[in-house]
Amino acid sequence: MINRTCAKRVAAFVMMIALTAEMPLFVRAEKLTNDLIKQSETEKKNAESSKAQLKKGLTDVKQMIADLESAKGQLREYIIKLDGDLTLIEDNISLLEEEIVKKQAEIEETRLQLSDAIWDSQEQYGLMRKRIQFVYEKGKTSSIDMLFHSSSFVDFLNRAEYIAKMSDYDQKMLDAYMETQNEIAQIKEKLEQEEKELEEAHSELEAEQSALEELISAKQNQIAVYESDINNKEAAVKEYEAEIAAQDEIIKTLENRIAAERKRLEEENRKRRTYDGGMFKFPAPDYTRISDDYGNRIHPTLGIEKFHNGIDLAAPSGSPILAAYDGDVVGAGYSSTMGNYIMLDHGDSLITIYMHASKLYVSTGQSVSKGQKIAAVGSTGRSTGPHLHFGVRVNGNYVSPWKYLK
Repeated sequence: MINRTCAKRVAAFVMMIALTAEMPLFVRAEKLTNDLIKQSETEKKNAESSKAQLKKGLTDVKQMIADLESAKGQLREYIIKLDGDLTLIEDNISLLEEEIVKKQAEIEETRLQLSDAIWDSQEQYGLMRKRIQFVYEKGKTSSIDMLFHSSSFVDFLNRAEYIAKMSDYDQKMLDAYMETQNEIAQIKEKLEQEEKELEEAHSELEAEQSALEELISAKQNQIAVYESDINNKEAAVKEYEAEIAAQDEIIKTLENRIAAERKRLEEENRKRRTYDGGMFKFPAPDYTRISDDYGNRIHPTLGIEKFHNGIDLAAPSGSPILAAYDGDVVGAGYSSTMGNYIMLDHGDSLITIYMHASKLYVSTGQSVSKGQKIAAVGSTGRSTGPHLHFGVRVNGNYVSPWKYLK
């Protein structure tokens, strides 16, 4: 037998459960713990930190141009310093392009999360409506009435347990629905923030590209002014010839290394690279025009006849430069005339040279395949605008590239 005190306590407890079960389903004041909120806040802080770091590196092109004033008297010094600034801007552009791709992927993922959460919410809402409708249609008798109409104390306890379980079930349904609604709100906020960051990244990219163009324009104007100044004319011609001689010396040194390596392989009876006579891949697929052809021409700023040892392919800054043919990278570096350059050995004393790049994607010692992206078009070195200077040498002498491109 259960004593009266115990029975009263059980009844009071069960009565409390029954009264709770009678409460409307949508009454809920208790705050739900949501890991997504914490996760979103952490992601937001990380994104803001990364963004702040990136913004610190954005270009102040006016300050850059001001800093170059002191170097204007020495064209070589000016070009080297300005090319360093161009590299910084190109790096920023690459970072922003990577950020945009990353942010676009994040937005797509967030949209999928939002779609899934909305679908879950609709499913949960549908189940809750059915439950409410069932309670409304079948629940003519209140939970308290059910308890008072118990046939025995055991029946009373069974009914109380049933009511408690149904109440717990209803509450869990509501909890899940409320949590999904909270999740939807958080995802929407996250999506809005990501879309805003993407828009800002696009604006920053445009600003960096504008800074790049402004700096290249400043370089173009300075070279033109320096070389066309009648007081500098004779000195400019001598300086140009000296730099071309230094450029040729770099190339000759590399060719000598190739010859020495070829001789060593022959002495060791080891296989060496040979050219099979195939036609070249066009090295600048995004070129817009031939800005300067191979052969004798009037120099655009010096105004005197000079031999042009390659072809200039005017192409957008940052567009790809491709290896014209299978080869080995025998040179990848920088000079004040060639800018960022690459030199490829194709075998049998056939060499191709790629100048004025903004970025180099290969290094000395690598082997490359025909059509492989090896660099990006730029305006480094003695260049007055984005283009690829493409040269071909055979047995230590320049030849027309068109013999291999046609």
